[in-house]
Amino acid sequence: MFVRSLVFVVGSVVAAATFVPGLATRYLNEAGKAPDAKVETVAVQTGQGAARYTGNRSAVISADTAGHFTGLFSINGRKEEGMVDTGASMVALNVSTAQRIGIDKASLDFRYAVDTANGKARAAYIRLDRIEIGPVRIENVGAMVLEDKALSGTLIGMSFLKGLASYKVEDGRLHLTR
Repeated sequence: MFVRSLVFVVGSVVAAATFVPGLATRYLNEAGKAPDAKVETVAVQTGQGAARYTGNRSAVISADTAGHFTGLFSINGRKEEGMVDTGASMVALNVSTAQRIGIDKASLDFRYAVDTANGKARAAYIRLDRIEIGPVRIENVGAMVLEDKALSGTLIGMSFLKGLASYKVEDGRLHLTR
């Protein structure tokens, strides 16, 4: 009787994992967490959401009052507030931010037409050395630079997110895992 129940449970998990991708991984990740995992809270400037760093592989960003996931990222070694945007194909910076992180405006070639939430705009393609939030670090990230009038802030898009092992939203928090 016990063996039949065990076979049923194992078979159910295998079937669920087949039809619901990521279910087994999510279960194993949750089950494998140490019950006393160290969580570090980071001080951030007024108006920025706090990010928590769990262990040495993950960062957790809480949603702000508008439901956006905004955190203090390090882009090419410079701290910049960025909003995670899964709808953005690339990381997107405005010219002012690009200059603050060491990109020479004269080297930018605005030859790409892009669609933004504010309409069409011209953009220049660049490669960023690295983007970090806590222990999560992705190197050699493609990004687009737009004129300041076309983009008011920094969007952390899929060119960063696809470098992660996983990202998920759970209970109003975005979990980024490298």
